[in-house]
Amino acid sequence: MSKPLSDHDKRKQISVRGLAGVENVTDLKTNFNRHLHFTLVKDRNVATRRDYYFALANTVRDHLVGRWIRTQQHYYEKDPKRVYYLSLEFYMGRTLQNTMVNLALENACDEAVYQLGLDMEELEDIEEDAGLGNGGLGRLAACFLDSMASLGLAAYGYGIRYEFGIFNQKIVNGWQVEEADDWLRYGNPWEKARPEYMRPVHFYGRTEHHPDGVKWVDTQVVLALPYDTPVPGYRNNVVNTMRLWSAKAPCEFNLKDFNVGGYIQAVLDRNLAENISRVLYPNDNFFEGKELRLKQEYFVVAATLQDIIRRFKVSKFGSREIARTDFNKLPEKVRLFIISSFLQDRSCHVCLFSALRWPSIIYILSFLYLAVQRVASLFPGDTDRMRRMSLIEEGGIKRVNMAHLCIVGAHAVNGVARIHSDILKATVFKDFYEMDPHKFQNKTNGITPRRWLVMCNPGLAEVIAERIGEDFIRDLDQLKKLLKFVNDEAFIRDVAKVKQENKLKFATHLEEHYKVKINPNSMFDIQVKRIHEYKRQLLNCLHIITFYNRESDLSVQFVTDFMLLLLQAAPGYHTAKMIIRLITAIGEVVNNDPVVGDRLKVIFLENYRVTLAEKAVPAADLSEQISTAGTEASGTGNMKFMLNGALTIGTMDGANVEMAEEAGEDNIFIFGMRVEDVEAMDKKGYNASEYYNRIPELKQAIDQIAGGFFSPKQPDLFKDIVNLLMHHDRFKVFADYEDYIKCQEKVSALYKKPKEWVKKVIYNIAGSGKFSSDRTISQYAREIWGVEPSLEKIAAPDDPK
Repeated sequence: MSKPLSDHDKRKQISVRGLAGVENVTDLKTNFNRHLHFTLVKDRNVATRRDYYFALANTVRDHLVGRWIRTQQHYYEKDPKRVYYLSLEFYMGRTLQNTMVNLALENACDEAVYQLGLDMEELEDIEEDAGLGNGGLGRLAACFLDSMASLGLAAYGYGIRYEFGIFNQKIVNGWQVEEADDWLRYGNPWEKARPEYMRPVHFYGRTEHHPDGVKWVDTQVVLALPYDTPVPGYRNNVVNTMRLWSAKAPCEFNLKDFNVGGYIQAVLDRNLAENISRVLYPNDNFFEGKELRLKQEYFVVAATLQDIIRRFKVSKFGSREIARTDFNKLPEKVRLFIISSFLQDRSCHVCLFSALRWPSIIYILSFLYLAVQRVASLFPGDTDRMRRMSLIEEGGIKRVNMAHLCIVGAHAVNGVARIHSDILKATVFKDFYEMDPHKFQNKTNGITPRRWLVMCNPGLAEVIAERIGEDFIRDLDQLKKLLKFVNDEAFIRDVAKVKQENKLKFATHLEEHYKVKINPNSMFDIQVKRIHEYKRQLLNCLHIITFYNRESDLSVQFVTDFMLLLLQAAPGYHTAKMIIRLITAIGEVVNNDPVVGDRLKVIFLENYRVTLAEKAVPAADLSEQISTAGTEASGTGNMKFMLNGALTIGTMDGANVEMAEEAGEDNIFIFGMRVEDVEAMDKKGYNASEYYNRIPELKQAIDQIAGGFFSPKQPDLFKDIVNLLMHHDRFKVFADYEDYIKCQEKVSALYKKPKEWVKKVIYNIAGSGKFSSDRTISQYAREIWGVEPSLEKIAAPDDPK
């Protein structure tokens, strides 16, 4: 298998075209050697590849620092309204390549590294994916930070500096096994500790009422130590800050305990305090897990608010620095941004009597909101409505309804796709919407085109730039210009060539790193999702089994198919782990069947992360977005696949609805129930046995799973999954099965017509403009935050202005 051209060679053309100047390669080499010698204290005789990576990272970081300082100076001088983005996850991926792209350094760095006798791709592969996120919300946060900087907004990201990511996933004998994600073990060249801004966060304790007010006493203090990471905008010299908090115990030791041999216990107590930032999202199966999760949330909010107020208090008017004391002006200078999803769980709640000792505060807020203020006055006597809108859920254990608390405290509330927003207003938060309709908006999510096109798919970016120029990198709506090339034979050929090169490259990667050999000419059918029942990986499993059963009949000819599933299960989610085991078991049977041969392959790749997505997404032909209608808030993976030239098979759910509108419903494969169909079925009742008995291929697939066809050594291995599908399936897999299979048949038929397939691909790429995170953030800025994005550049450090 021949090795495709390096992506660096493709990105060079974009990096150099239109660039005012190129960094001096000699200077880069000099700085590289300086960091190798004086930062890492190594020479070429003893340096490792990791040392070379750190030398290069520090060299690139040098170009960030001047811009970073100048950006903060600019904000200090201008005193703009600042946006503060709080998130428990920032799924950043790798930083080196993204920084080189955004600073237009990649061409010069590539040449410098080559002259030093090193390989750029090898050095990039040394970098660990930052263990700061896991799912879609974390990756969305990373895209939003990129857009905020690229749009020139004075914005800050605030989160937790997790010492360990959620986990490294291994598949052992078909089962998911979790290993520690020690992503910081070699250090992080991109962060800077800021101990001077350390803040105390108080836990536990009690309240005392005095004539002069209420005091919180006898608390346990945890120190929040900030680490700053630069976030560069795209070629505008803006570098914003992501500030992550690390939990530290106070330095004081109890000398009395120490003298009587209590030193070890004192150290252990410090470890308990520092566990708050130890690991991303612990299991919350048990109370301890729920308590730690809540502590993490409170920790980041308490530390961040102190930091925001500290920054607000200091202002500059003219040449004088003054202390700002009028907190009525806080809304003029501060906007808080928190994003979460309430759709799947319908109500996010937490045990009231928690470690934070805050019940009285919530009770007071609930009383004021429901009784004294608006609900009772607008809807007099409607006690049922007051119960539904209460911040305290009644029942055996009183719990805080966090979703309601968020709505009451928020200036604006929005869904993240139009269908999501409509559902929130019509059902989940109907009472709140009826009382405050002006508060509810929609802001459809987006992705950054820098990472998810220019960086991960430079071949396609170059083909696009040759036709319409490079403005699409900053204004993704420019992709609409590609519509005039839908029937252009040369453009069709170029798009198809790029896709094939990406597939060949990914196939090579799989063979080199996973010892998996696949046919790069097969259709790459990919589902990338966190494992959850509502995302319906089980529907995909039934589809794979059905096509396998058909492929076993040699008289039936289908498209050669490569099914790739990239998924992770939460450590405490038993059903999700069983789904992974089913997928791997199906793969073991299908991939070793001599009759089917290479016509169908099923691969489950372990340890899915941003870096692997950057390789898989450009290679995909078909993107699986098959959640039950009304359950996916938006999705952003669907947008990444669309932008990179994959066609979507999916339900009318989340952003799929708007994707169908932008690309044209004829250019996307839609199947299954709509939201209204699901609601009607909920009222009527869903009977899985009805479908099981009526559809022979479905019955065959379920019987094979139940009878041990895919687990001959343990026939009842998947009894829980069969029981779930037959008797407890809230997400109605069987109801959409028949239409899904028919839709997959349409996919296979179209794939046999390469030119027609690529034309639909072009329609999808051209329709991707709406799904830029730049558009999303611009809407947030103008319609909620009251901030105007700026495309003006800040002067570079070497600019005398």
